[in-house]
Amino acid sequence: MEPQQPQPLSISELTRQIRDLLQANFDQVVCVGEISNLVRARSGHVYFTLKDDQAQISAVMWKTRAQRLRFEPRDGLQLVAVGSIEVYPPRGSYQLIVEQAFPQGIGPLELAFRQLQEKLGAEGLFDPARKRPMPEYPTRLALVTSATGAAVRDMLQVLTRRWPLTDLVIVPVPVQGPQAAPRIAQGLADAARIPGVEVIITGRGGGSLEDLWPFNEEVVARAIAASPVPVISAVGHEIDVSIADLVADQRALTPTEAAEFAVPHLPEVLSRLHELQRNMDKYLRLQTQQARRWLELISQRRLFQKPRELFSRQRRELDEIEQLLTTLVQQRVLQSRQEIQTVSARLEALSPLRVLARGYTITQDAETGEMLRRLDQIRIRQQIRTRLEDGEILSEVLARVPPAEPA
Repeated sequence: MEPQQPQPLSISELTRQIRDLLQANFDQVVCVGEISNLVRARSGHVYFTLKDDQAQISAVMWKTRAQRLRFEPRDGLQLVAVGSIEVYPPRGSYQLIVEQAFPQGIGPLELAFRQLQEKLGAEGLFDPARKRPMPEYPTRLALVTSATGAAVRDMLQVLTRRWPLTDLVIVPVPVQGPQAAPRIAQGLADAARIPGVEVIITGRGGGSLEDLWPFNEEVVARAIAASPVPVISAVGHEIDVSIADLVADQRALTPTEAAEFAVPHLPEVLSRLHELQRNMDKYLRLQTQQARRWLELISQRRLFQKPRELFSRQRRELDEIEQLLTTLVQQRVLQSRQEIQTVSARLEALSPLRVLARGYTITQDAETGEMLRRLDQIRIRQQIRTRLEDGEILSEVLARVPPAEPA
């Protein structure tokens, strides 16, 4: 009798049985492998392969799980994955559905810290050259922190004791929990917009790495870097170092130290001012003494003992110039006199009065003074004036006698 042949199964049925078998036996698995071929879909899902030196398995982390990761999954990272095996019937393949993931050999928060530190460091956000100095005497200061924590009380106490001249503004934000990071980032932006704020302090007291994690978030780091106002970061205790500390313009080991960095110490400032005043008084006294000695030395010089000697040479030169000018003026006057005499003699020789001395006369109209030179200027009964050498005569014209014609 031939053995009974099993009834053939459809591919769908075979795949279903394999799926049920795998899911029943591998509902919760923990495996470790190296990430490769990582792809982030636009939907937010993350697809990758986990492999070792002899085998590999496809894996997927859905969006809701991927968003909860503290670190950045990358190719080459050794990953501990927790999840279940699922069969994908259309392809006849199986894959690991990752519910949780941890970097092997290091905590996820520590890995996330290192990854963000590497990323921001490559962008230059930790560069000392971009760090801004703190104002020496700030007039207004903002505290971006919890309004009810011990840190804010410590800072207020130190600030008011050290430098009561500064106005203090508290921008309350949560410093712990999933919503803390975006609230801190917004608080930093709000504080920078407050008129007159010259320094911002952000931070909190100590706690676990999980408690301090908001100050390791990228959104806070970039808000600090973008702040137009210098920022002091004070997160946790002395041994704690956050990303905010690395980006900030000034890192303080504790909130109390941040307050000490932010403002000067009033007694120290007053002491320096008093010291400056004493030094200034000493300097002025020294300068006065030196000036007095200098004046005494100057006053003993011959110039100040006999000041007239300073102008003796000039006086002699003035005397010589005066004598020279007097001589030149006298010579010029004598020359002018001689020229005047010469011109006078010439004028005298040409004067019509000299003609009278030789027996000639000058006749004028008695009324108008017109010189009478021709017969046609004469009228009968006209009064005329005749000038002689030693006087004048008045006469009346009786007749006009023309000159006799030649024979």
